Amino acid sequence: MEILQPDDPRGLGSYRLLRRLGAGGMGRVYLARSPGGRTVAVKVVRPDLAADGDFRRRFEHEVEIARAVSGRYTAPVVDADPSAPLPWLATSYVLGPDLTDVVEAHGALPELTVRALGAGLAAALQEIHAAGLIHRDLKPSNVLLAADGPRVIDFGIARAVDGNRMTQTGVVVGSPGYMPPEQALGRDVGTPGDVFSLGAVLAFASTGRNIFGDDAVSHAAMLYQVVHGEPDLTGVPQSLLGLIRACLLKDPAQRPAPTEIVAALAPGGVENVLTNWLPSAVASTIATHAAGILDLEAPEEPAQVQVLAQTFGPAPSMPAGTPVPGGTPLPRYGTPPTGTPVPGYGTPPGGTPGYARSSPGTVHLGPPAPAPAPSRRRFLGLTAAGVAGVAALGGGTAWWLSRDGTSSGTSTSSNGNGSSAEPAAENFTTPPAGTAPQPLWHKSVAEDSTTDSLPLLTHDGVLLISGDPLVAYDVKTGKARWSRKEACRPGAHLLLADGRLFLADTDYDGVLIARDVATGEESWRSRLSKELQVDGTIAIDAKNVYAKVTDYGESRSATDFRLAIAAISHSTGKQVWLQKRDWGTKDWDVEGVVNGKYLVYADSNYNLTVRDTATGAQLWTKKLGDDWSWTPTVAAGLVFLPGETLTAIDADSGKTSWTLSPNGRRGFHEPTVIDGVLYVSDYDHGVWALDAKTGKKIWLCEDPGADEAAKTFLRAGETLYAATLMDGGGIYALEAKTGKPRWVYNDNKDPGEPWQVAISGNRLLVTHGYEIYALPAV
Repeated sequence: MEILQPDDPRGLGSYRLLRRLGAGGMGRVYLARSPGGRTVAVKVVRPDLAADGDFRRRFEHEVEIARAVSGRYTAPVVDADPSAPLPWLATSYVLGPDLTDVVEAHGALPELTVRALGAGLAAALQEIHAAGLIHRDLKPSNVLLAADGPRVIDFGIARAVDGNRMTQTGVVVGSPGYMPPEQALGRDVGTPGDVFSLGAVLAFASTGRNIFGDDAVSHAAMLYQVVHGEPDLTGVPQSLLGLIRACLLKDPAQRPAPTEIVAALAPGGVENVLTNWLPSAVASTIATHAAGILDLEAPEEPAQVQVLAQTFGPAPSMPAGTPVPGGTPLPRYGTPPTGTPVPGYGTPPGGTPGYARSSPGTVHLGPPAPAPAPSRRRFLGLTAAGVAGVAALGGGTAWWLSRDGTSSGTSTSSNGNGSSAEPAAENFTTPPAGTAPQPLWHKSVAEDSTTDSLPLLTHDGVLLISGDPLVAYDVKTGKARWSRKEACRPGAHLLLADGRLFLADTDYDGVLIARDVATGEESWRSRLSKELQVDGTIAIDAKNVYAKVTDYGESRSATDFRLAIAAISHSTGKQVWLQKRDWGTKDWDVEGVVNGKYLVYADSNYNLTVRDTATGAQLWTKKLGDDWSWTPTVAAGLVFLPGETLTAIDADSGKTSWTLSPNGRRGFHEPTVIDGVLYVSDYDHGVWALDAKTGKKIWLCEDPGADEAAKTFLRAGETLYAATLMDGGGIYALEAKTGKPRWVYNDNKDPGEPWQVAISGNRLLVTHGYEIYALPAV
């Protein structure tokens, strides 16, 4: 912003000019103020363009269209005189710095600020495109940040210039690094071109740099990178990476529409994500910027309104009354301060400007005429109040719209722990490819209050997480339905059947306790005998709870007692059978699962054991090698072993049924079987889908988009969901039939704990360390 120079006018129409904001291909831009105190930006057309009749026609048409762009996220036209000797256009001035200045001062913006920014800019593009305009020059300097949201400026002008073929042969009009490939090649640019620019702007906000090269790179090299290279998206948050990549696709037809982007980033409404959307430091910058603007006074005015002087070039020779294309006579340049201004944009019949109800933090720059102009400092006070409490958001918004008229059923792993994924009476919209859904709710719990390595349990609209206290969270609200202290041992699996939870007692008296899952109250407690003590639960089926037991009636020394496995009826609490384990086995780190007639468990002695669930008889046992910290997977009469190769073992005989080599990739993690399909992540983070019976590959997704391997898989309808082993991955979604990646969600936190996921109706319940989220299952 510069002070006015001798060759600058002091007034245009009824507006007093305050400062020169800049100059461009069309002319100059000034900061100005109306008699009522409204601050505007006035653009004045260059004399050579003003002398071109075709340009004037197009400019007048663009002004009329721009008047129709009255959107919340653009700077609307408030006044214009396209018929003046030097046409001019006045737009509402936004009290906020541009994105370039903000990033230069504060660095890359937080993820949730970028998400809100993207929603506002996509909404602005919706407004611009609906008016028949294409921006063609969306870049950080054309994005202004206000306390109540971003604003897009300078829309429609590039269309007028481009339509007039103001470019020379071989000269590309636009901003390198932000123009789409088709524009860089001189081809026709449609609305997808603005989407490409939006992706580049969001990447700039996320990383603090131009993703196609820094300022040291020549324009030619940057344009080559735009057309032929790939953007450097290092530093873009994981949850935004897919959407930004989609916006930056070379093929315009493959880019998402602004409507899809709004739905992806702000399904609950754009204004919702713009509540307190800015970090406090940026909000302070905006308040300071607003203070400077509102305190500006106009320079001493000469006796008459000064026209543009020789440096800018004389106005074309067009005396008053000279007809222009269309037959409208030209008035004299400008309007005297005492004259009647051209009616402004949005002025209703009767001449009183209308002001829409504003969101919190909106600054009004002038009262309805003809009331006297109030103190600008009074409005500055409103500005400061609106931004003083601005801080980075702590959570996201969610998908609230209907899901294309259909809802999908759900199915879970065959290794289920008794979870009930009952359908819920709600549907969510499917996001565009590459766009992760955002939390419906989020909760943080105390450190060390949960066991992060264990599966989650959902039932009848509640989520339970192994820990102390044991809490049942409402899946729709995240609120606790009940909480019980000292109800769950550290590391205890949550097993459920017939509406009851089954847990070993926390007093370590060897008692099995059944609790009503609806209330957390005890239903019954059972001690097998004076000598037999329950050490912990292993698995559950339709009839029995399978537990680790110590038999204190049989010992080899004062500290070495016989261990056993017991089946306990979960309807009566009575022992069904008891089978002794070999001497030397241990009672800790026994991980198991039940499937049909097979109880399969691994232990810390590197054994894998299979028992008959009806009698407890041991079918076979074998050594595993050097890894015991895993839970077996059983399906279709087979037991699946992870490792350097994936091995399927016949559950009856213990003989190998089939083996799969990773074919140049590294080994396999623990698999999951869902409806006859085995899903497994390899050590290189790829995901395989196999026929569980034969081991035949159905598909391989080499890069699901996450930086960590997955351990847990769930399926809802046609989507496969995965939870990764460590922080850098998150929750990701693939197309179940093809393995095509759909989205990755990550909270960008690093507690050093695995992710867990369960499903309830159309909601994913997710934990990451001490954070709990509900996500739409889309």
